[in-house]
Amino acid sequence: MVTPYIPNTQDDQNRIMETIGISSVDELFRDIPRGRLNPSFDLPGPMAEADLLRELQSMAAKNWTLDVHTSFLGNGSTNRFVPSIVGHIIGRNEFLTAYTPYQPEVSQGILQAIYEYQSLVSQLFQMDATNAGMYDGASALAEAALMACRQTKRNRVAVRKSISPLLREVLETYLNAQEIEIVENVDDESACLIVQQPNHLGVWESTDGLAAETHSLGALLVCSVDPLSLGMFAAPGSYGADIVVAEGQSLGIAPSFGGPGLGIFSCRKEYVRQMPSRIVGRTFDGNGKEGFVLTLQTREQHIRREKATSNICTNETLLAIATAVYLAALGPKGLRQVSELAYHKAHYAAQRIGDLSGFSVNDGDIFFDEFVVQCPQSPEATNQYLLDKGILGGIDVSSSVPNGLLLCVTELVTRDQIDELVSCLERMEN
Repeated sequence: MVTPYIPNTQDDQNRIMETIGISSVDELFRDIPRGRLNPSFDLPGPMAEADLLRELQSMAAKNWTLDVHTSFLGNGSTNRFVPSIVGHIIGRNEFLTAYTPYQPEVSQGILQAIYEYQSLVSQLFQMDATNAGMYDGASALAEAALMACRQTKRNRVAVRKSISPLLREVLETYLNAQEIEIVENVDDESACLIVQQPNHLGVWESTDGLAAETHSLGALLVCSVDPLSLGMFAAPGSYGADIVVAEGQSLGIAPSFGGPGLGIFSCRKEYVRQMPSRIVGRTFDGNGKEGFVLTLQTREQHIRREKATSNICTNETLLAIATAVYLAALGPKGLRQVSELAYHKAHYAAQRIGDLSGFSVNDGDIFFDEFVVQCPQSPEATNQYLLDKGILGGIDVSSSVPNGLLLCVTELVTRDQIDELVSCLERMEN
């Protein structure tokens, strides 16, 4: 078969097939069921550009956008305030192709932007070093567990039951493949203890003595945090965390129907050589001029494969820059203001819902902007009722709490929208 997309000549293909022991190209695909091989597509005919745009706009209009509907969805992807300056900065031509800046002499702008991101996150987490970005919060947590195993030379990871089931699934995928045991309680054979702040149910867990107890067993303390909560809650570095990871979507990144997100990864300086991804550093040239370079590159592409910590490569640099712009634009006071808005609105919503007959909220728990409501009906029925009223409800956590619905109230939710939610729940019960 002659095609402009396959550069091999027929003679090339014949020699390749002879070498690998097949007589035809079709044999390469023999494991694919015949009914799935080269299926026919019932596609409409071609359309004029204007007609195609109208068709696509009509299809897009079927989506529920957060500009139109109120959302109380959380659990890692939420509707947050994104200052307009974020889009203006990351829309600049020099940032749009956020490829790994291997040539520092032509990449000073993006290297400096990444350096600022690393510095801002390190300050926020109160940690010594932050890498240049990872794929998302879940894979960053899995990489943290692997890093702890490399550092301690142990093959057991303790994971608290209160972490998100979604995070646990990703952890299991990474760790089981390397025959690393997952347990619930940390002991003297554990590489680390993994905790989530706030936890899967939105509760802020006590950290008193946690690091000391973990370190006494020779294990590292790994924390997965909600970075926006750190505008008012204690930073993990302050209570002895060794590795800190987060999903950075709440810091200047639109939810975009579920992705992409940003994996944030920080650690203490004594562990930095086991950190995956790369680190941008600041230095000075022979003339004393400031410059930025890739200081640490722990990938198999740069060092011997058996010494590599991961294959994290071209990653979420553009979103890391968005987070840097967000943090720089808000500053410490602005970040605290946003955090407090979310906190107080969530507590107002919890108080209103808790006053409804048939609904209960655990008032004794410390929480940030997510909390669990026990509903008189199933979460599925409750969400469907809210959906019919134009409201996106919460996350079904009934596997952990009977009829539990996890609601998230961000800084963008108004008092009127909270009152409308409460009114709908009250009517549903009546």
